[in-house]
Amino acid sequence: MLTSQRKQLLLKILDEEGQIVARTLSESLGLSEDTIRRDLRELAKEGLLRRVHGGALPASPAQANFAVRTTISTDAKPAIARAAAALIEPGQVVFIDGGTTAVQLARALPRELRATVVTHSPSIAVELVEHPNVEVIMIGGRLFKHSIVACGAQALEAIGQIRTDVFFMGVCSLDPEAGITTGDYDEACVKRAISAAARSTVVLASPEKLGTAAPFAIAPLATINRIVVSAQTDEALLAPYRAMGIAVTLG
Repeated sequence: MLTSQRKQLLLKILDEEGQIVARTLSESLGLSEDTIRRDLRELAKEGLLRRVHGGALPASPAQANFAVRTTISTDAKPAIARAAAALIEPGQVVFIDGGTTAVQLARALPRELRATVVTHSPSIAVELVEHPNVEVIMIGGRLFKHSIVACGAQALEAIGQIRTDVFFMGVCSLDPEAGITTGDYDEACVKRAISAAARSTVVLASPEKLGTAAPFAIAPLATINRIVVSAQTDEALLAPYRAMGIAVTLG
């Protein structure tokens, strides 16, 4: 089998099964595990998949730029946002992450809600201007344009001074084995710091992010309390999270 044919076959298997386990696949195809791993490395360099220990996962489409991401899961994201908004209690101090699903969450907040929202996203702050009873605290720093959020030392210092009730985390990728990952190292550090300073962390996971992986780890799944996903999500995808004791809210 030619190299190009092997790669096309690997991508087809990844699309159909959602993951590749190098050892298992080498046995079923009668190819050496080294050959499979080499092909996976080359495909990862092309951005066609994401290498993980023992195999590969689909590359997350959430690594596209902000404008492109607004066109993905346009029905699921508002539904996820409404379900997440219902989790906020009056008087709470909540941190809302940046990203397209988080913007939908800000839009879904009831106009009469009394709460404090901390955010490092200008997009979130602007959405809350017309909420008269929501106090908005902005975190500043270097603007990371991919997600339109503040990053860097200044942001981390400010985040460390605030204890929130809930952190609504936007993610690039979520997988039971790879954990919570994103495409930028600094953004991963900031998300990790926000989560550490929150009493609970809720992950907003639109369908294209499940079962995918990105280069930089944010935190182990054990550190999150809940995920909010589309009501149309296959239960088989959710079962591993439930087994870990993570609450699942359907939107």
